[in-house]
Formats: sequence, C-alpha cells, structure tokens
Amino acid sequence: MKRFPLLLAVVFVIYWAVLAIAPVSRTVWWAENLPVMAVFAFLALAYRNFRFSNTAYALMAFWMFWHTMGGHYTFANVPFGWFSDLFGFERNHFDRIGHFSVGFYAYPIAEYLLRKRLCGPVLATLFSLFSIMSVACGYEIIEWWFAVLEGGDAGLEFLGSQGDIWDAQKDMLLDTLGAMASLGLYQLIRPHRFLATQQD
Repeated sequence: MKRFPLLLAVVFVIYWAVLAIAPVSRTVWWAENLPVMAVFAFLALAYRNFRFSNTAYALMAFWMFWHTMGGHYTFANVPFGWFSDLFGFERNHFDRIGHFSVGFYAYPIAEYLLRKRLCGPVLATLFSLFSIMSVACGYEIIEWWFAVLEGGDAGLEFLGSQGDIWDAQKDMLLDTLGAMASLGLYQLIRPHRFLATQQD
C-alpha cells in the first residue's frame, strides 16, 4: 500500500479533468475548485518531505472528490435526489455532507503534530479541532463576500443556502462534527505510534 497516495492522486486527476468539462456554471466551478487545486498542490509538493498515513490521504481525498462534484453541478443542484428521498428530506443535503467531510482534515493535522512531536495528544486534538472551526468560519465569510461581489445566479449558487437562513451556522456545525468524528477515529488508530517520522 506504499503507492496508495500516488494511485489516489492519479484517479483524482482523471476524475477532476472529466468534471472540469462543461460545468453548470464556469464561474462557480472556479470558485469551488480553487480550494481543491490548492489542497492537491500542497499535498503533492509536501509528499517528499512528509508522507501522511493512508487513512489520512483517504479522508482528505473524500472531501476533494466530493467538492469537485459539487463544483461541476453547483452544490444545490447535484443529482442527489435518491438520498433526499431515502430520508424524506426536502433540501438537497449534498453540501452538508461536503461540510462534514471538511472536518476530516483534523485527522491529518493531528497526525502531523504528533508524528513531528510538536506537542502532546491533548493539545494536538484541540489545535486540530479549532483549526477546522476557524477554516469553517473563514469559508462562510468568503462565501458571503463572493455572493455579494458576484451577485446574480452565480453568487446564489456559490452561497448554496437554498433558502435556509441558518445555512452558515449549520455548515459550521457540520464542519465541527466532522472534525470531532475524525479525531475520534484518530484516537482509535493513532498512526503516530506506528509511522516513523521521515525527518528523523
């Protein structure tokens, strides 16, 4: 499984390239895909200096795949009706799952801090959780700015509130719950106990 991150990267690049073709809104596509491209580029550049565990890469990839799909259709319009029908939802909750998966990045943050021995488990857990909460807050502010500046349908589609006045608060809550879930998983696996720090 040593090549798992590389195989995952190849699959993602193909997936991303296919979904870059004829998106619903090119403006929204750029706004949604810039964070994905930035994260992918960061992980690719950092790979030689620090290799995360396969679990961390899988969790990070989930958000990238999910967000790329949302960028193609716009989050409110992803064909996700089967899920809504299954649970009797009136709203398309594709974006809610996307926000929950943002929290998965707490796992690699904690893994990095502990494998590099930068702090203890308690501080690593709190820092990872608060980092995700900060990103969640910052992203909601960016959504607001984009919606105001862009206006029109593109602004509304990027905002993705679907008429819910508490959309931003619910999104931030799901980011936080995703972080708590991934940190719970980290406590079960604790890869820092088994993976040698590559800088040693």
